[in-house]
Amino acid sequence: MIVIADASCLITLENIDEADILPKLYKEIYVTPEVAAEVGVALPDWALLRESSDRTLIERLTADLELGEATSIALALEISDCLLIIDEKKGLRIAKDLGIKITGTFGIIMQAFEMQLIADPGSVVERLENVGFRISQNLKEKMQETLH
Repeated sequence: MIVIADASCLITLENIDEADILPKLYKEIYVTPEVAAEVGVALPDWALLRESSDRTLIERLTADLELGEATSIALALEISDCLLIIDEKKGLRIAKDLGIKITGTFGIIMQAFEMQLIADPGSVVERLENVGFRISQNLKEKMQETLH
């Protein structure tokens, strides 16, 4: 499956030393040039740069979203059958309203656990929280249900 990653996922996974999860889960991982600029450091070799060609849509989306989220959503609309990794609430809602398949960083962690790429999602969740990533109580409860 083709995945489009927003900056928050890339930055967060890098901050907890779990960035290598993405290429283990997905064959192709695209990042827009605007997201690459937001990340602020050199992207890993597996992150492929791809630009959205729909500048009109990007302009409309930036009325409500930051440029990285807007370009990621626009690119997701151009690629059929892809998954968008996005954490920002407003971006999630807009992407969902546009019919884009979405997940977030926490969803990536849970998928990696289910595929036995990480042994203890609880320790990963703790590291996420230590770097300022907010996880709702509802998601924590869902994780506990999955673990048991």
